[in-house]
Amino acid sequence: MTERIYFDWNATAPLREPARAALARALGQTGNASSVHAEGRAARGLVEAARIQVAQLVGAEARNVTLTSGATEANMLALTPAIETGGRREPRDQLFIASTEHASVRCGGRFPPEMVEEVPVTGDGRVDLSALEHSLTKAERPLVSVMLANNETGVIQPIAEIAAIVHRAGGVLHVDAVQGPGRIDCAIDTLGADMLSISSHKLSGPQGAGALIRRGDIHIAEPLIKGGGQERSLRAGTENVAAIAGFGAAASAAADTWQADARHMAKLRDELEAGIKAAAPQAVIFGEGAERLPNTTLFSVPGMKAETAIIAFDLNGIAVSSGSACSSGKVTASHVLAAMGVELALARGAVRLSLGWSSTMSEVERFLEAWIMLAGSLVKESRGIAA
Repeated sequence: MTERIYFDWNATAPLREPARAALARALGQTGNASSVHAEGRAARGLVEAARIQVAQLVGAEARNVTLTSGATEANMLALTPAIETGGRREPRDQLFIASTEHASVRCGGRFPPEMVEEVPVTGDGRVDLSALEHSLTKAERPLVSVMLANNETGVIQPIAEIAAIVHRAGGVLHVDAVQGPGRIDCAIDTLGADMLSISSHKLSGPQGAGALIRRGDIHIAEPLIKGGGQERSLRAGTENVAAIAGFGAAASAAADTWQADARHMAKLRDELEAGIKAAAPQAVIFGEGAERLPNTTLFSVPGMKAETAIIAFDLNGIAVSSGSACSSGKVTASHVLAAMGVELALARGAVRLSLGWSSTMSEVERFLEAWIMLAGSLVKESRGIAA
């Protein structure tokens, strides 16, 4: 039986071997990381070593890393009015989010709905900077949340420019950077972000771990999960030591190899897109004119239904998706494409391909063989409709 091809790395990335090894070692470690005996101290050592590895991935200080169950929790922790800067206890009075954000940001976190406003994006999926500047005049102490790179289109936001605009307005910038590590530079100082959310399983670590990373004098005055004093009283609950250890190992591996991995993935992506267009010249690649992640392609063809295409690829041993994997398995039209002004009929056919460090050219060639057959059937169907 031919080995399956996995082109859904943006949903979850396969474990790297260092992460698998760290996870397995930690599973054999007895002890609660809050206990003071030798076993507890050993567990604590694993957690703190991983915290340093995660901090190094984005050029932050380890003391500013709050470990969570994943990026959704990290986003919820960050999106609160109770953010203090410079020791000032003045809550944020408005949350502004890009219209293409992940569902965990679009829900508004701990802000009431009337305090949340969406900022539009341009046709290529980038934040409309003029609209952002105008929106920020409506608040004295705004909090802005913009993802670094879109999980569906791969479009990269001009975060440094956005940070400058936000800071001039006296605001705080949170960045959902989930899709960045291992693919692009995510240095927090370079980005200018005040807070970053990242996730273990998106960078080839185990599921069940993530982090909110702060810089400067940002302080979150109200924890999301209350109870014990873990994570400097910002996140109560016994630490998931094994997942955190695997997260740290994955972060370290990503920091070491991301540049070479990015070049490799970009070469494969470009080959994919050329092949998609060769078989179906009418294909549309969303965000093609913008800077994008090196591993991501979201495309559609007029008349194609995403669900039909995904099933066809799956039957050919290829795992792809229609966009975000956080919609209970539903294949629905993308809010991201709607925000970009894409027609509903075309958006309903969108298929996402996301590659990774272990993807190969032979896998790309097998995908294109399957795509040529599917594209051929689409042409026949369209001719039949025309007749």
